[in-house]
Amino acid sequence: MSQRRPLGDRGFQILALASGLLVLVILVLIAVSTTQQAASWFSSEGLKIFTNNWDTANNHFGALSFIFGTALTALIAIIIAVPVSVGIALLLTEVVPRRWAQPIVYVVDLLAVVPSVVWGLWGILVFAPWLQNIYTSIASGVKGIPVLDALFGAPVSGASFFTAGIILAVMITPIITSLAREVIATVPTSDKEAAYALGATRWEMIRGAVWPHSQGGVVGAVLIGLGRAMGETIAAALVIGASAEVTGHLFYSGYSIPAVIALQFGEATGGEFRSALIGLGLFLFALTIVVNLVARGIVERSARRMRGA
Repeated sequence: MSQRRPLGDRGFQILALASGLLVLVILVLIAVSTTQQAASWFSSEGLKIFTNNWDTANNHFGALSFIFGTALTALIAIIIAVPVSVGIALLLTEVVPRRWAQPIVYVVDLLAVVPSVVWGLWGILVFAPWLQNIYTSIASGVKGIPVLDALFGAPVSGASFFTAGIILAVMITPIITSLAREVIATVPTSDKEAAYALGATRWEMIRGAVWPHSQGGVVGAVLIGLGRAMGETIAAALVIGASAEVTGHLFYSGYSIPAVIALQFGEATGGEFRSALIGLGLFLFALTIVVNLVARGIVERSARRMRGA
C-alpha cells in the first residue's frame, strides 16, 4: 500500500496550484473586461483600425501609426541591445575572472531595476538635446543619397523613433544580459574542456560548445526583452515625440501604443475615444503574451533537445 504524503506537502501542492490558477483567472478577467470596453471601437472601425487616421475630433481612430511606432522602436532596441547583451554575458562567463566579473554583475543587475521614468527624464532632458545636433549633422551628410536620405535625412527631432529605440535598448540590455548569463553559465565545464583539448581557440569553443547548448535560452531572453521593449510606457512616451505618422525617417518624432495610451487617456472621458485607447491596450496585451509564449516555447524546446543529446 502506498504511503500517504505528509500534510504539509499536500497543502503546499494545493497552494501552488491555487496560485497558478489565480494568475490564469486574473489574465482571463483582464482580457474579458478590456474586450468588453473596447468592443465599440472594434465594431465601429472594423478593419479601419489598421489605417493611419487618428482624428479624435472627428471620431476616427485608425491605429496604424501607433502599431508601426511600437514595432519600429522595439526593433531598433533589439538590434542595438542583443549584440551588446550577448557580448557582456560571454565576457562575464568566459573571459573575465570571477573576482572581477562579480562587481560587473552587481552593476548590471542594478541597472535592470532603475525606474523607467528615470530613463525617460534623462532621455528627454539630457540625451535628446545632445542627439539633436548629431541627427542634424548626419541628415546633412546623407542628403541626396538614396535609402540613407530616406532613413536618416531631414526632418530631424531629438525626440524621435531612434532616440526611443536607444533608450529602450539601454533599458532591456541588463535584462537580456542577466538571463543570457544565467543560461550560458549552465554549459557543462566538461564540454568546454573537451573543446580546448581538441585544440579549439576560445572563440571556437564558444561557437562549438557554448552556443549550441545555450542558444535556445538566449533567444528566449531576447524575446523577453522584446516584450519589455514593446510594453514600455513612460520612457517611450517622453522620448518618442507626439507625431501620429508612418514614416521611414528614423530621426523624426512618432508615437507608440504605450505612449498614446499614457498621454491621451486623461483626455478620453468616454465614448469611442476611450474605447479605442482600451482597445490599443488590449492589442498590446495580446502581443506581449504571444511574444512571451514564443519565448517560453523556444526555451522548452531547447531544453528537450539538450536532454535528448
